[in-house]
Amino acid sequence: MIDAAISEDVPLVQRRRAIDKLIAAKPAMPPLSKLYVEPTAHCNLTCRTCIRNSWTEPPGEMDMAVFANLLDGMRRASTLHTVAFWGFGEPLLHPRIAEMVAAVRQLGLNTEMITNGLLLDEARATALTEAGLDTLVVSVDGAQGAMLGEIRPGADLGAIDRNVMRLMSLPRRPKLGLEFVAMRRNLAELPHLPELARRWGAEFIIVSNLLPPTAEMKNEILYWLASQSLSPSTRHGANPEIRLAAIDTRPDQAEPIRAVAPDVSGRPWPPSMDNGLAGSCPFVEEGAATIGWDGAVGPCIALMHSHTCYVLDRKKSIRRYAVGNIAERDLSDIWNDPGFVAFRRRVLDFEFSPCVSCGGCEMAEANEEDCFGNPFPTCGDCLWAKGVLLCP
Repeated sequence: MIDAAISEDVPLVQRRRAIDKLIAAKPAMPPLSKLYVEPTAHCNLTCRTCIRNSWTEPPGEMDMAVFANLLDGMRRASTLHTVAFWGFGEPLLHPRIAEMVAAVRQLGLNTEMITNGLLLDEARATALTEAGLDTLVVSVDGAQGAMLGEIRPGADLGAIDRNVMRLMSLPRRPKLGLEFVAMRRNLAELPHLPELARRWGAEFIIVSNLLPPTAEMKNEILYWLASQSLSPSTRHGANPEIRLAAIDTRPDQAEPIRAVAPDVSGRPWPPSMDNGLAGSCPFVEEGAATIGWDGAVGPCIALMHSHTCYVLDRKKSIRRYAVGNIAERDLSDIWNDPGFVAFRRRVLDFEFSPCVSCGGCEMAEANEEDCFGNPFPTCGDCLWAKGVLLCP
């Protein structure tokens, strides 16, 4: 086995990786711990940043019969502890979302939700708090009204502010966080986020990066392979916790970051096998799975729907990876499916070709296969695994 790993017929980067794997113990396979449930793929906004701009799938909402099957599976999943209601639609558009939250809370599980905040009227806010929602993340890509409306046509920061302030005045309110997708046009807004978070009583801010869905947006990214990137999770003084994705240390980009997180430090970039940052999937390592609105089960948000995107100026086609459907099979049965287990093991080992650092061949144009011989789905180009994209 060692001879095969160090054979001169094997490319050097693969030899190094193989030897490291032989020396180090394989990470344990995490149990099912968290589910990302997509109540609906419909949305009330057409954000410039959303992959809904680059897919052709028909939208829909989760049928309550499918959700009932999912609940049965949750009930039998003894290691499950958290259910996050979000995907690529606005959860508050589902007419029975509060009922769904309440049903999950009755199982003793933690509940989370991401919303753009526009539909969080008094009735929905009251229903969600009575249902026992634990954590609510409000997604805003601007701390001032003009910028938010530019990125999210139709969004109104004043209306969101009124909705959130009303929610946080209720006797039983969820833990609140903010999510901000950073890009060239809105980076100057970042220093204003802590003030908005304090006004709303938010405990944390997640600063992720843009995954451009269209050619129009591809030059907005802040991660152009500089020699260092900024990427901490930090809390400074009275400010909320800042969870920061990898952003290049160019002076014009670092200044707004340090205005929010003064103690931020750099790390090697780009991620590669040689610097020990080949890839680390936050979904598989957490023991997570996703449930699309149609009941399809997958491993992560990135593979929940087929779409196209731009990875460092390269157009890439992502094909959805669905292991089974909750309407037809039990959750535990799908989770323990041999093919799904084998895929998660591949992701934990992360022996995919380093497409983010290379991207020079036609195989990088899709997630069908890579130059190391890995079959669909391949993850070497995944920006979640590189710390460039963050999810709550």
